[in-house]
Amino acid sequence: MLDRLGTASDVPFAVVFSDGHSHRAGHGEPAFTLRFHSRRAERRGLVLGYDSLLESYFSGELDIDGDLALAFRAGFASALDAEANPLVTLRNHRHEWQYSNASPLQAKANARFHYGLGQDFYRPWLDRTSMTYTCGYWGEGVTTLEEAQQRKMAHVCRKVRLGPGDRFVDIGSGWGGLLFHGWDHHGAIGTGINTTTEQVDETRAEIGRRGLQGRLEVLECDFREIPGPYDKLLSIGTLEHAGRDQLGEVVAAHARCLRPGGLGVIHFIGHVAPRDTVFYIREHIFPGGWIPSLSEALQAMETQGLEVLDVENLRRHYALTLDCWAERFDSAWPAIQALDPKRFDERFRRTWRTYLWSCAELFRAARPQINLFQVTVSKGNVTGDAYPMTRDFLYRP
Repeated sequence: MLDRLGTASDVPFAVVFSDGHSHRAGHGEPAFTLRFHSRRAERRGLVLGYDSLLESYFSGELDIDGDLALAFRAGFASALDAEANPLVTLRNHRHEWQYSNASPLQAKANARFHYGLGQDFYRPWLDRTSMTYTCGYWGEGVTTLEEAQQRKMAHVCRKVRLGPGDRFVDIGSGWGGLLFHGWDHHGAIGTGINTTTEQVDETRAEIGRRGLQGRLEVLECDFREIPGPYDKLLSIGTLEHAGRDQLGEVVAAHARCLRPGGLGVIHFIGHVAPRDTVFYIREHIFPGGWIPSLSEALQAMETQGLEVLDVENLRRHYALTLDCWAERFDSAWPAIQALDPKRFDERFRRTWRTYLWSCAELFRAARPQINLFQVTVSKGNVTGDAYPMTRDFLYRP
């Protein structure tokens, strides 16, 4: 396995086993070193592969010294993460049985597990203007995370032709960055849909602080219970939380809440062809989460009467966004840990570093596996000149 890792990647590395024996692969100084501290971690790595190596790193039975991003780059180059393992498949099935989003109560608990950690945790490493926790848009000349997130919000608002007086819904509204952008830049009246109690409370407090009651609001409800109708729909990073068997229900709710002729952008991480979502992400980061393929999502949209007007792939944009988040997370760790040393302990740090750096490398990997799609839709077929005939309008000053 180690020799295959070494030949498939141009990243040199070393391994030190628990008995002191060492192994080196590649040419030049190792970019990282895997350092095992127990025979158990070595055995688990052989039996369970990629996910077990990560869990040994979380627990401290394995250290990854050096450049963590390059460690994942080497792993993805050798397809270490793609090896079929029936035991991991069984663990994934057990996870689905235990944390399925079929129940709205469990779906809420799943969302709060990740998004309910509080603004004080997220603020140090997200962008400082809107605290947007989705892929930025790195257009020409963009050099900062803050600008990339502002460009992303402008981009999706242009796609739906958001204008003064439009009533729009932001599904999975986070801390309200897109709601505020829609009002400040377009004079549009926004409603956020969010199932995470902590984010709802924090966003309502900010709406009150800005004096925007009556113009903006946030509803605490499941993604299958969206009210309506609205003129425009923005769903940024929601479908990944629909659940393995609930994609159709969530897309149906998206379609129901749009008025006939209404426009929407549905932005989501999508697999290349249907496949299982990586187990460790579901078990330790996003319980109940499930990444659909583009084909599955498009079929659900078409079934619900949504005409697909445009599909844009922003995969490379997400790699750059995650680079920024991971770098800022590492830099801010002492301040994060000081918030609650018991909650934000060393295991938490290793788990979240793995999530951020591995996803950054996954989105830039040469092997087709995962993408980030923005799908522009209309409720029913567009008629006449209700929508521009070309994409030119997206790029005018």
